Amino acid sequence: MYLTHLECPRCDREHDAGRLTNLCDCGSPLLARYDLTAVAAAVTPERFGLRPADLWRYRELLPVADERHVTTLGEGWTPLWRASAYGREIGVGDLIVKDEGLTPTGSFKARGAAVGVSRARELGVRRIAMPTNGNAGAAWATYATRAGLASTIAMPVDAPTICRRECVAAGADLHLVDGLIGDAGRWVAELVAGSDGTVFDAGTLREPYRLEGKKTMGYEIVEQLGWQVPDVIIYPTGGGVGLIGIHKAMHELRTLGWVGDKLPRLVAVQSTGCAPVVRAFAAGEDRVRPWVDAHTVAFGITVPAPLGDELILTALRESSGTALAVDDAEILADLRDFAAREGLLLCPEGAACLTAARHLRAGGWIRAGERVVVLNTGSGLKYPETVDVSGVPVG
Repeated sequence: MYLTHLECPRCDREHDAGRLTNLCDCGSPLLARYDLTAVAAAVTPERFGLRPADLWRYRELLPVADERHVTTLGEGWTPLWRASAYGREIGVGDLIVKDEGLTPTGSFKARGAAVGVSRARELGVRRIAMPTNGNAGAAWATYATRAGLASTIAMPVDAPTICRRECVAAGADLHLVDGLIGDAGRWVAELVAGSDGTVFDAGTLREPYRLEGKKTMGYEIVEQLGWQVPDVIIYPTGGGVGLIGIHKAMHELRTLGWVGDKLPRLVAVQSTGCAPVVRAFAAGEDRVRPWVDAHTVAFGITVPAPLGDELILTALRESSGTALAVDDAEILADLRDFAAREGLLLCPEGAACLTAARHLRAGGWIRAGERVVVLNTGSGLKYPETVDVSGVPVG
């Protein structure tokens, strides 16, 4: 294993990667660091094509030392779909969708769960607990069971019903909270504090290894494009782990010498009903202020105060990116328009990226001829209410 240590991006303190760890003492999430010089000497990009088509093909850049602890359901290596018809309509001729809806649990959360659970198992965890907006809880419950671990999941009552059912089917202890994900987080914090160390907090960015699974989206995009980077990557941003992970992946790839100096401009997309990152970015602030009365049809990005706010804002600014809030009505309209033109039903969070691409091209931020990758973070089949069939005759 090439993992060397954990690093705090706020205070620069190093932590022992061999110990079970949550946040730094300063309150910041921790980042896994690797001996990239040794990785570059051990493997070349050409080798990955000879390996299985899952995220574990990048094992030198992942934190699990003993392959016996790897917990997998075949996650990763999701396709890139060219969306030529919709792209022409909005003026983005080279529009590509990375479809995370085809992962084992139907969303990109399977990546973080696979790596996070594997490392937790390796470090001796027996029960994980976490708050969730739905898909992450479903994924972590599923992978915990696969690994032989117990799980406790706290979820807002308004989260997608299918996610609740997935957790129960996987044998998780499910707790429904009348509120938002922050309220679920407070419930989990109380549970962990009273557990005498028997329950591990696996909440978003409260452990460092979910991020390592999510970063493989960045590796895959580059490898699938022939080891070339796109001009723009558009990402629906709630907790922001995927955006932070892709940013981390791009910098690791550049340090390894596998891509050039030019990296993609990253775009964080939020809903006008919950846009703390957009507000902070526009104001030039380094931290977000909690969003009051958060609500959006894109439930997965309903995160009023993301723990990783500093890392999200850093990723946007270092990549010369931007942040944009889009309206729920436009999200649903673009979701249906895209499905009618391209034959792919996106989740609302993924559709928000299409709305953002349309606005950014119309305003000139996305330039003619640029290659744009949007992330569809989950299967649209989990959100059947996004398509109205009340006026369609049947039978």
